[in-house]
Amino acid sequence: MTVQSASWPQGPFAAAHDSGIWLRCQLHCHTTRSDGTPEPEALVRHYADAGFDVVAITDHWLITEADSGRDGPVLVPASELSADLDRAPFEAEVLALGIARLPNPRVPFASIAACAAWIAEQGGAAVLAHPRWSMLDADDILPAVALHGLEVLNGGCALEQGNGLSDAVWDRLSERGFHLAAVATDDSHRAGDPGGSDSLLAWTMVRAAERSAAAVVDAVRGGRSYASTGPAIHTLERVAGGLEVACSPALAVGLVSGPWDGGRVSADPARAAHRARVLERDADGLIVRAHLDEPEFCVWGRVEIEAADGGRAWTGPLALPGVRAPYRTGG
Repeated sequence: MTVQSASWPQGPFAAAHDSGIWLRCQLHCHTTRSDGTPEPEALVRHYADAGFDVVAITDHWLITEADSGRDGPVLVPASELSADLDRAPFEAEVLALGIARLPNPRVPFASIAACAAWIAEQGGAAVLAHPRWSMLDADDILPAVALHGLEVLNGGCALEQGNGLSDAVWDRLSERGFHLAAVATDDSHRAGDPGGSDSLLAWTMVRAAERSAAAVVDAVRGGRSYASTGPAIHTLERVAGGLEVACSPALAVGLVSGPWDGGRVSADPARAAHRARVLERDADGLIVRAHLDEPEFCVWGRVEIEAADGGRAWTGPLALPGVRAPYRTGG
């Protein structure tokens, strides 16, 4: 099943991408070349052993090369760049995915907007890193019209300081007409460390035209992704009055939208459902297919899955009929 209506954006579930392939991607991780502990090849092997299809090593202001082996994951050339904010001593960071060179000189950009624009001009995908950890609000981000995605969940920040979830600022951007692709990452610095690892916490599922670095970057630029810490979203179908979602066993499925809007249904029959209903359960009573009503008032929505173990998955924002604001997806 796929989204059939042109009222919804061409996201990863759209019919136009039925011939694409799903790739599990780690798009934010570090090595000894900047502030990480694993050597580049060891980092790649770690993610390969965990079943990842794609790795982007994002050492700070470096493009780190590694050998992934003949059958190893696709390596996307990348770096984590920084931008000054107008309130000292803070800065913001942006993942530059798919770039072949670094800025010269290698100094922080004057703004998030300038950093994202430079990445887009190189043909890369610009993804805003850990907005909550960086204490960013919507007004900091709105001028950066060249951004393509946002880390809704940064695993390292969540693990270390409990501030890795950035869904609130993401939704504020959507409500103001700026829709950014769903990205989740480890931001690992100690991947595979026997003394305590900070990896395998979060990842991005990308619907790419083929198994290549260029196709992955193109998919992120086009919003063909969903973010996850465990759950899988299998299908998303536009039906009369809303959406049907098929997913791995879930405790709850919801359509998150703007103020006073959206809906959610729980696997627990004792909990009230709002503008949503269960269509199918597994043998344990968990949701594997659900119907979500369209929002009544707002012009966008995103699907969110919650698993019984606390894992979550997020689609990117979906544009709804009657859009009252520009639907921007980056430069």
